[in-house]
Amino acid sequence: MRKIALPAVIIITSVIFIMRIFYLQVIDDSLKLKSENNAIKKIFDFPERGYIYDRNGKLLVANQPSYDIMVVPREIKNIDTLEFCKLLHISKADFIRKVNKARVYSPMLPSVFLAQLNKAEYAAFQEKERKFEGFYSQKRSLRDYQVKDGANIFGFITQVNDAILEKNEYYNSGDLIGKQGVEQEYEEILRGIKGVKYLLRDKHNKIIGPYKDGEFDTISQQGKDLTLTIDHEIQKYGTDLMINKRGGIVAIEPKTGEILALVSAPTFDPAMLVGRQRSKNYTALYNDSISKPLYDRGLQATYPPGSPFKIITGLIGLHEGVIDEQSVFYCNHGANFGRFMGCHCGLHDLQLNNGIYKSCNSYFGNTYKRTIEKYKNSYYSVDNWSRHVKSFGLGQYLGTDMPIGAKGLVPTSKMYKKMYKGAPIRSSYIISNAIGQGEILTSPMQLANMMATVANRGYYYTPHIVKNIKNQKLDKKFTTRHYTTIDKRYFEPVIQGLEDVYNFGTASGFRVEGIKICGKTGTAENKIRVRGKTYQLKDHSIFVAFAPRDNPKIAIAVFIENSGYGATWAGPIATLMIEKYINGKISRTDLEERMLKGSLAPEYNKIENIIYQRFPDRSTTDDEALSNVDSQVGEAKKEEEND
Repeated sequence: MRKIALPAVIIITSVIFIMRIFYLQVIDDSLKLKSENNAIKKIFDFPERGYIYDRNGKLLVANQPSYDIMVVPREIKNIDTLEFCKLLHISKADFIRKVNKARVYSPMLPSVFLAQLNKAEYAAFQEKERKFEGFYSQKRSLRDYQVKDGANIFGFITQVNDAILEKNEYYNSGDLIGKQGVEQEYEEILRGIKGVKYLLRDKHNKIIGPYKDGEFDTISQQGKDLTLTIDHEIQKYGTDLMINKRGGIVAIEPKTGEILALVSAPTFDPAMLVGRQRSKNYTALYNDSISKPLYDRGLQATYPPGSPFKIITGLIGLHEGVIDEQSVFYCNHGANFGRFMGCHCGLHDLQLNNGIYKSCNSYFGNTYKRTIEKYKNSYYSVDNWSRHVKSFGLGQYLGTDMPIGAKGLVPTSKMYKKMYKGAPIRSSYIISNAIGQGEILTSPMQLANMMATVANRGYYYTPHIVKNIKNQKLDKKFTTRHYTTIDKRYFEPVIQGLEDVYNFGTASGFRVEGIKICGKTGTAENKIRVRGKTYQLKDHSIFVAFAPRDNPKIAIAVFIENSGYGATWAGPIATLMIEKYINGKISRTDLEERMLKGSLAPEYNKIENIIYQRFPDRSTTDDEALSNVDSQVGEAKKEEEND
């Protein structure tokens, strides 16, 4: 039996192998098409990327034709290199380098030799293309921006790198891919599906027709169009208001979580990252480590929230029952919490309402003290407070449909156990949290979402920037409500205080007739360290708001670097944005003129002078100093200046 079994196994196995090899080599053409087959030429048909519109149907991003010169290194034969280089305005050294790079990728597969020729360059090459064997032209489409703002929203298109080629078999060398912004986040939707044609060549390498009568050819499918939630009118208006300023503006529609405006300043024309100059322009933008135009301050920058955080301190105090609307705290230019916390509210006995619109440090310091001291276990108290704060979307990635963002920071007991080596936490140790200082960090996006949550009386939708995808449903996570831990009934008294900020408080100087705006000013101290030395700079200006009070249509956060009090710059800009969105026109032309013409360039020049004063030649030794710029908004502890 054993004598029969072994030969039988060998015979059966051999038959299986033979059948499989026959199938792969004779019947199945898939491997033949995937291989570097010299007899079959693969030509790709690249589809147009999907168009991008704003919420009102305005076209923001379209396409324009472009042409790439492709090369198959193995097929280069007897060409006039000097004529070729002169025709395409490149040096012989560039020619050699590009061919060698293509050869490394594959001697037999096509790769991009020279990308993004314009019509004139393409016409000149096409006329003599037959003379340059191994080279051919291929049509593509590049982005054609219809607007000069929103670069941080759109992102840009670039060639795939080696890492992407290794991970994703859809792409080939020289293919284009979305980078940053919605171009990256919605790449698979926008790019479409490229088509392919297989052409058969004879022994002389000439095309003799389609392979198997085009049986395996596919047609390209155009990318799907996107409709953004952005309102281009207020996006452009916000961009104009931020000229000669640095900071971020984020506006959200509370009832949907749709992002109405996402402004980062300074910015740049998105057309800079299109065409042959893209790489050069990107390098210049990337190396600008002072103004950092590629850094989206609305999404990535984190700062202590300052006085706007008092909104949450008050809501938690009400929910925990440690205060009510009539609770009174005494303020004598501040209060002693183990250390003195100064205050400029100008009042003595304060309740919730005037505590909010006067931005009293003493009132909210006492509220926070009671919240932390409510429970005997101080670590439980901190985690209970932290849980409430995080329910507003702070201290976490919000899950927006943008590929970048900042988590921020909301401290927990774990953090303080490490800081205080397991000792009980006294409220006086962490009292700065009461007024949005201490260890708390938030992004403008998070603050705008916080105000949308207050406007909704206790819930929010995940902020998102795409409103509609053609023939496709929006992700369910953007239509799901997220509720805070605060009972709905406690929002109204706080909202009344925020409305009174415009009626009697720090925003009374820029009220708008006919619109009930609820807002809160804030100011954050600002320092930088350069080579071990600390420099005091002008404070940052913060403002958060929503309007109208009933049936809110917009929630907004504005952060302006090095600009002073919240009522000086951020407050007026937020108010103008709100009026522009709700009314479509501006009545406070006095504010508008001051904000449009105002420049903070002198303040920013001071920063450059501090950074470069010891490095006048800007040599490589200033790298350490430049790296410290990133910490200019968060290096030292910030101390609230009441507005």
